[in-house]
Amino acid sequence: MRILGIETSCDETAAAVVVDGKTILADVVATQFELHAAYGGIVPELASRRHQENILPVIRAALRDSGFSLEDIDGLAVTQGPGLIGALIIGFAVAKSLAYALNIPIVGVHHLRAHILAAFLEDPAPAFPFIALVVSGGHTNLYHVTSFQEMTLLGRSRDDAAGEAFDKVAKIMGLGYPGGIAIEALAATGGDPRALALPRPKIDREPLTFSFSGLKTAVAYILKNHPEILNSSSHPRAADLAASFQEAVVDCLVSRALGAIQQNNCSRLVVAGGVAANRRLRQALLTQTSEAGVELFLPSPSRCTDNAAMVATLGYHLLQAGERLDLNGDVFARG
Repeated sequence: MRILGIETSCDETAAAVVVDGKTILADVVATQFELHAAYGGIVPELASRRHQENILPVIRAALRDSGFSLEDIDGLAVTQGPGLIGALIIGFAVAKSLAYALNIPIVGVHHLRAHILAAFLEDPAPAFPFIALVVSGGHTNLYHVTSFQEMTLLGRSRDDAAGEAFDKVAKIMGLGYPGGIAIEALAATGGDPRALALPRPKIDREPLTFSFSGLKTAVAYILKNHPEILNSSSHPRAADLAASFQEAVVDCLVSRALGAIQQNNCSRLVVAGGVAANRRLRQALLTQTSEAGVELFLPSPSRCTDNAAMVATLGYHLLQAGERLDLNGDVFARG
């Protein structure tokens, strides 16, 4: 079954053609990093306008790369949410129009659940059940996954998501956008991850809940007391601060994921989302899951960031289960 996947939840315009939820024939992504860098973050209106410009050329490129035409497509999968409403509407409207014109089935896909399915595009793929940690710019969620359709939310961030915290800390340090890449690069220049005592926030009676706002505030206080670090990545303490912040985030993510593994008596962990491309996080996960006897599934970095192959993969399994999108349906921002 050849599925055309379409993804426009944030600032990537993506289209992919995937066969039977496993074989990628085409995977095209148009990024907007340069557009938003001048603003230090994503500007929703600008993102929507760029999606309008990119969506049809990206779909054409995916079809060309796959060697198929629209008439060869058996089904459509499109991100329905969560995400930026204006951005989602672009992909959603195009996908529904194509499904109607071609008279083929279509399904709306949950963006975060699609991230989890990126693990099924790798070899080996995980077996059910497993714990999934999705770490992205807007979300930090833990799930207990028992099938392609059944994913139970175990915990989420109460305030900032991990990726959001990276972006905000990078901004107050004067490192630019995207923040996660900037902080990782600075930390790698010799920063000591134990140089500064930063908190690992916890929520009483909610061991699987994340909170990164207090960690961000702790960094802001350090910069207030040491203004010489601000806007100077060459300052010797800047790399230490970046490494210490990154290590605190990694500690919180890994400890909660392993806690969910223990709480649900699972032996498999999937980690996905844009922040899962962070090299320090991947290193810590590999080490600590090995020590705990947990089987780890980490998609390759290109599969961690937003892409349409993961959307097509989840869409395939939903279509196989009989799910269909009502063409009167709409997108959703949160969920």
